[in-house]
Amino acid sequence: MASSSSGLFTGKSTSSKLKSVKLLEVLNALEEEESGHSREEIFIAPPKNAAGDFTDEDSGDEDGQRGTHVPGNVLHAFVVPEDSGTGEEEEEDLQLQPAMKKQKAVVEPQRVWTKRDIRPDFSSWTATDPHMEDLKSQELSPVGLFELFFDEGTINFIVNETNRYARQKNVNLGLTAQELKCVLGILILSGYISYPRRRMFWETSPDSHHHLVADAIRRDRFELIFSYLHFADNNELDESDRFAKVRPLIVRMNYNFQKHAPLEEFYSFGESMCEYFGYRGSKQLPAGKPVRLGYKIWCGTTSRGYLVWFEPSQGTLFTKPDRGLDLGGSMVVKFVDALQTRGCLPYHIFFDKVFTSVKLMSILRKKGVKATGTVREYRTERCPLKDPKELKKMKRGSFDYKVDESEEIIVCRWHDSSVVNICSNAVGIEPVGLTSHHSGANKMQTQVHQPSLLRLYQEKVGGVGRMDQNIAKYKVKIRGMKWYSSFIGYVIDAALNNAWQLHRICCHDAQVDLLAFRRYVACVYLESNADTSSQGRRSRRLETESRFDMIGHWIIHQDKRTRCALCHSQTNTRCEKCQKGVHAKCFRAYHIR
Repeated sequence: MASSSSGLFTGKSTSSKLKSVKLLEVLNALEEEESGHSREEIFIAPPKNAAGDFTDEDSGDEDGQRGTHVPGNVLHAFVVPEDSGTGEEEEEDLQLQPAMKKQKAVVEPQRVWTKRDIRPDFSSWTATDPHMEDLKSQELSPVGLFELFFDEGTINFIVNETNRYARQKNVNLGLTAQELKCVLGILILSGYISYPRRRMFWETSPDSHHHLVADAIRRDRFELIFSYLHFADNNELDESDRFAKVRPLIVRMNYNFQKHAPLEEFYSFGESMCEYFGYRGSKQLPAGKPVRLGYKIWCGTTSRGYLVWFEPSQGTLFTKPDRGLDLGGSMVVKFVDALQTRGCLPYHIFFDKVFTSVKLMSILRKKGVKATGTVREYRTERCPLKDPKELKKMKRGSFDYKVDESEEIIVCRWHDSSVVNICSNAVGIEPVGLTSHHSGANKMQTQVHQPSLLRLYQEKVGGVGRMDQNIAKYKVKIRGMKWYSSFIGYVIDAALNNAWQLHRICCHDAQVDLLAFRRYVACVYLESNADTSSQGRRSRRLETESRFDMIGHWIIHQDKRTRCALCHSQTNTRCEKCQKGVHAKCFRAYHIR
């Protein structure tokens, strides 16, 4: 990129001499592209010296930016191919790529493919999850579940780093854990109540004033805290890591996500996008989709969408792939390594053709992990299947398959609405089932044959998509002017999604939907920090309105006995939201007008 703050690369080049073009020209070309077979990716790395102090400075006011309104200096930035060295900055970056050095090619042994079904030797899944049973017995409220991830250690860490950073700027911030939770509450609330400008929350105008926010914290205090929010010590940053500013938070979140993750057999791995339209950052645009720029996140989830492990992508310039694998395959291996910290169990991982290769299936098999995924033809290691053109002439539901004799890896080519290649080291063809297919010509449903590995893949692969769907519904709208501010919102949204997934597992009798869950957490954090120093009309109004709103009231145990707010006798239980002592028998009557 022409700017000195970041470098821009393309994930694919077709010639050794590629002319630099502007991002706007590339976007226009991709929008005109009709073929859906190729996938062009535009990748803008985070600032080159992300450990520098300047990366905490303004990157532009994002309050008014929505959707695809990309700043002009980004649209007119030059795209530099990853394999080219057109300037001093690019040449310095390329020195970090081991692939640029000439290495002796490793000759892989020729695989022997046979027409038979797979005979996997994996053990069956028998693991139990005592940690999840313990969570069920605790009957945690939504706030309690959210604080499994943003726990006391994480909150205190952010408070300390934020105060440290403010002191380095000669500002006595004095942030407390309670104030930080209030800031988190406002960020969560912005996901379902958003204004064009965040300062409108505090305006006295009747069409915009939000008393819950205004009573919880002063506007200037929120702006001050939010501007100094920090997650790492600037004196101890790894200059080779472009996400060093948020690396400690990533490490803590991954640890907490894995610690409380449901122990399941089936997991999905894929790419997620953290939208960002500022001047700096790691951005990507997949062809054939609406224009979406932002950070690409490698994600490993359960089949229901619980995020177990994540890592922001930095491209091949700063992430060295494992030998014999591309970057995507290397990320799958890292996710598997993270899973196996809980025990070397026969997990089953599902992913799409971006990651799948016969080589990856072989590596995962040696680790004792099952894997299934669609695969591109050039990654099948010359598996002799029927030609796709020939298969298309056959009736729908036709398929061909071969198995590698030495490692029990199957590759299957199936004809449905299009020809699909799929590879697995654990699931075979049998039993062949039937699936419904809509015939456009006849306008009726027809039954076609479907191999077993295709059916299981379709059932279990959507975990990352489900997580993305949950995050997109009510994602944090408030963004700061630091290049990593939207990434922090993504982490908060992911933690709320995970907390809600645990709520669905642990609370069978009193389940709430995702919106009610987020509202409960936001209201508790804001009301707990509300200005109740004066016992006047303001505090009484807050109590009255929240008492009867029928949203997120949970009865919890308290160590010290207090008087019941309804019958006035002694009780050891209280409403977590109202912060009032209430008997279980009085709980419903107290919250109904």
